[in-house]
Amino acid sequence: MRGLLGFHLDTSTPHGGRPCCQGPAACVSLQKTAVILCLLLCSTSLSPTRGQTKIPLETVKLWADTFGRDLYNTVTKYSGSLLLQKKYKDVEPSLNIMEVDGLELVKKFSEDMEAMLRRKVEAVKNLVEAAEEADLNHEFNESLVFNYYNSVLINEKDENGDYVELGAEFVLESNAHFSNLMVNTSISSVQLPTNVYNKDPDILNGVYMSEALNPVFVENFQRDPTLTWQYFGSSTGFFRIYPGIKWTPDENGVIAFDCRNRGWYIQAATSPKDIVIVVDTSGSMKGLRMTIAKHTISTILDTLGENDFVNIIAYSDYIHYVEPCFKGTLVQADRDNREHFKQLVDELMVKGVGIVNPALTEAFQILKQFQEARQGSLCNQAIMLITDGAVEDYKPVFEKYNWPDRKIRVFTYLIGREVTFADRMKWIACNNKGYYTQISTLADAQENVMEYLHVLSRPMVINHDHDITWTEAYMDSKLLTSQAQNLMLLTTVAMPVFSKKNETRSHGILLGVVGSDVALRELMKLAPRYKLGVHGYAFLNTNNGYILSHPDLRPLYREGKKLKPKPNYNSVDLSEVEWEDQAETLRTAMINGETGSLSMDVKVPLDKGKRVLFLTNDYFFTDISDTPFSLGVVLSRGHGEYILLGNTSAEDGLHDLLHPDLTLASDWIYCITDIDPDHRKLGQLEAMVRFLTGQDPDLECDEELVREVLLDAVVTAPMEAYWTALALNASDESKQAVDMAFLGTRAGLLRSSLFVGSEKVSDKKFLTPEDEDSVFTMDHFPLWYRQAAEQPAGSFVFNLRSAEGPEGPSQPMVVTASTAVAVTVDKKTAIAAAVGVQMRLEFLQRTFWAATWQCSTVEEPCLESCQDSELDCFIIDNNGFILVSERPQEMGRFLGELDGALMTQLLSMGVFSQVTMYDYQAMCKPSGHHHSAARSLVSPLSALLTATRWLVNELLLLLLEWSAWGSWLADSGAEAKAVFHHSHKHKKQDALQPCDTEYPVFVHQTAVQETNGIIECGTCQKMFVMQQIPSSNLLLLVTDPTCDCSIFPPVLQEATEVKYNASVKCDRMRSQKLRRRPDSCHAFHPEENAQECGGTADTSASLPMLLLPLCAWVLPLQLLQ
Repeated sequence: MRGLLGFHLDTSTPHGGRPCCQGPAACVSLQKTAVILCLLLCSTSLSPTRGQTKIPLETVKLWADTFGRDLYNTVTKYSGSLLLQKKYKDVEPSLNIMEVDGLELVKKFSEDMEAMLRRKVEAVKNLVEAAEEADLNHEFNESLVFNYYNSVLINEKDENGDYVELGAEFVLESNAHFSNLMVNTSISSVQLPTNVYNKDPDILNGVYMSEALNPVFVENFQRDPTLTWQYFGSSTGFFRIYPGIKWTPDENGVIAFDCRNRGWYIQAATSPKDIVIVVDTSGSMKGLRMTIAKHTISTILDTLGENDFVNIIAYSDYIHYVEPCFKGTLVQADRDNREHFKQLVDELMVKGVGIVNPALTEAFQILKQFQEARQGSLCNQAIMLITDGAVEDYKPVFEKYNWPDRKIRVFTYLIGREVTFADRMKWIACNNKGYYTQISTLADAQENVMEYLHVLSRPMVINHDHDITWTEAYMDSKLLTSQAQNLMLLTTVAMPVFSKKNETRSHGILLGVVGSDVALRELMKLAPRYKLGVHGYAFLNTNNGYILSHPDLRPLYREGKKLKPKPNYNSVDLSEVEWEDQAETLRTAMINGETGSLSMDVKVPLDKGKRVLFLTNDYFFTDISDTPFSLGVVLSRGHGEYILLGNTSAEDGLHDLLHPDLTLASDWIYCITDIDPDHRKLGQLEAMVRFLTGQDPDLECDEELVREVLLDAVVTAPMEAYWTALALNASDESKQAVDMAFLGTRAGLLRSSLFVGSEKVSDKKFLTPEDEDSVFTMDHFPLWYRQAAEQPAGSFVFNLRSAEGPEGPSQPMVVTASTAVAVTVDKKTAIAAAVGVQMRLEFLQRTFWAATWQCSTVEEPCLESCQDSELDCFIIDNNGFILVSERPQEMGRFLGELDGALMTQLLSMGVFSQVTMYDYQAMCKPSGHHHSAARSLVSPLSALLTATRWLVNELLLLLLEWSAWGSWLADSGAEAKAVFHHSHKHKKQDALQPCDTEYPVFVHQTAVQETNGIIECGTCQKMFVMQQIPSSNLLLLVTDPTCDCSIFPPVLQEATEVKYNASVKCDRMRSQKLRRRPDSCHAFHPEENAQECGGTADTSASLPMLLLPLCAWVLPLQLLQ
């Protein structure tokens, strides 16, 4: 898997200036290395007190040669590799090998992607026009009564068997185009979050008006059947989605999804922004007020995206940055930084007296400095003031820093039910082009925070600028019925919808946002895998340098049995995947939207990082017009630069395609089957046959790829007869040797043949979609194919596989052996195919032990043998993993784990080299515990107080659910409950967190084919002999087991977290990488009505009812402080 991990030779400095010795773990490692080297260097001066076993070099070489010959004969016989090579050699005169023009290729891919994305934009524009026209013709009706399809209530019945209100019959059918979900493609349905009343007049009028979108949804889908979800997110909170679908609440019965805090909505509704959040942490904010303030900050952070910049300042009688490292600056509001801020805000404590002026002054200065330095968003700037009241004279601060231009908006959030300071807070907002709201409960936060987005959208709305917005990659969470394993990465194209009514022009009314999803997997299908060679790939990144799609982007991690999205999955930088680009030349060019190419020597990890290939890659890149995206294509030097072309008749090819053991890469697009509903049930092979026979003239197929498949089918067809003959003539002994033979071609064609019954196959997942590494996917060729392509001609690469099953890794182990088949025309060589066998490990062992009984070319009894107790023999691969040992429990393990002395000696002699690998997408357990986690151990009283705090939380939740909170409905209690549940989960201290890790990979230096030596181990000497096994990637090691070398520590292949000291960590967090700002900015408009700046919240709930929860929260908390 290309780029799974980044890595460096030990002598180099890691990417980004990461020092080699960071933290105690790394330094201890260096100290160990020094001790080991000292032991090795001193070995010549040590006098052995005991002689070592003599290991005859000639005998070991004979064993290696004999084993190699026997192994080669077996794998060539059963794989039929020589026959396949001959068949391709026979057709060489009719073949043509063309050099790939990478620049033309990336331009062609880009044009195809641009055309696809343009169709999505046209669909969204149609929806915008329809929505604005419908609003223009709609008159608001306060008493409107209207039934609509509520996504939660559809098909629901009451106890009498009647459909509930808003829950009429709604036909749902499974649809493959929509991930086999139950949908209705003739009409849309409407979803509302729990805290939005489904019969509110604003909701009913909006839903009624947006009914006009239904025919447009259907027409768009008919015109472009590749469209997926289309939707309209209303500024009032409802979400109309097509096709219609039933929405399922979470386990608490809550619908938490609110379209207005989704990235696509926020980015389309507003221009980029610089935000400084100023929060009051004085003593008066104690208890529930601070809880609401924290939730308000979290909600504001959720409205920010990667084009925005942010910082948070807390104040009481002094000011402090919640992240001291970010003092005096703004940082990009990517997912990493937002989550980091949330954790820090969660830890804020209240104390002292609140003095707001220094905090406001600091916020204004930061924003001014950023604007003058041409940093940040260079668009909207705003201060969010969160407090329960302000008493001092703050007017001089605004006069000095913001008046008369008022280029920095100030939004004020009054926390709590107290209205004494309401007029002052509103004055601040109204005199700085902002908005004032009062937040009295947790449930208030969402609606009130959203008001600032409407203010920021006014200039764009008044101008009627319909900017097209493309989001960063994200995982589909609209459909709560989806399982984590099925979640796919998407980007959304979105456009704002405005009110065109003249009477509301100066108000700048945003009606909502329309959008449509684009599955990035579908977009990447326009860069066909077969055109990129064995190791090639394509990738996309955004204007911010973040990965949109890359074969090595790993967005999910496993926690127990569940797959979960990583917290930073959509803010992985290009430099963290293509780490070899240390000067960031590639990153800079792609962010700037340039077209060009460059070359890099790269180290490509394979097999989950256990192995590595050394390649020279050519990178070709260009932008995708009218989007913030850039496309890169990578081709490896040598065979990766060429494509093999041939021709054969459809009749011949068809005959050889129709074989039960022949399959095609299921992820590759040979024929387009996902547009026409009649074609969706067709597999790729079936579709190709219908295309070739003319049964379905409407089918569109990739004719170049089809020609390649036909040629490969004809050339590889004799292999089936060859393998069948072997199976028929197989003896009982041979049936215990090889389970199956297989081959794959560069066109994604796979053939396989069993030599045993299917129930006796050792590894049943091999060559199935369950084992992605063994089959062709959109991202990569099979592992056995990629390894074989880099082996010398005629040589086999052997890999030990653990056939894990329900019983665990104790299942029998199997070995795959594969070799590449190359074709040379006009001195140009291309890889046509790879062929191999899956053999049983027992056979490999038997063959090896048989070879070691031979001691010379003359028949005579052996004086030494690997079966003797005085010799220890191993077969290891070129990465140091043991395939054969006298002790079964050692097989599959790394040699250094078992014999640190021997591995250390091989490294010091240059037989193996060590490469340190870095993974910038790792997940680690937190190194230290949170201060509150240990607090309960201090005393029984602390434990009691902690339990009391929990009890108070639960009591508050109960009160929230049962109290009549003014005009709020009872289900706002469920919203609050969800918030609390979320915060409790958020505080789990054992949760994995994103981190950087390093670990070594060991590689045999092929120039060293044989060596021997003596290791001084204190009181004894350990002799060893190493011999290359011909025509393979295997090595024979023979050692003396009688000498105890445990003074040498084991050499491990373990991942360790890279620790950064505080200074380096801060520098990395503050660093502002190159990015390309969005083209448009709408910060102000002269016709904007700035006097619409909020008002006092409704306080209709009774005073005792309001005070009861507050007392229940505050009084016990005073005991807990």
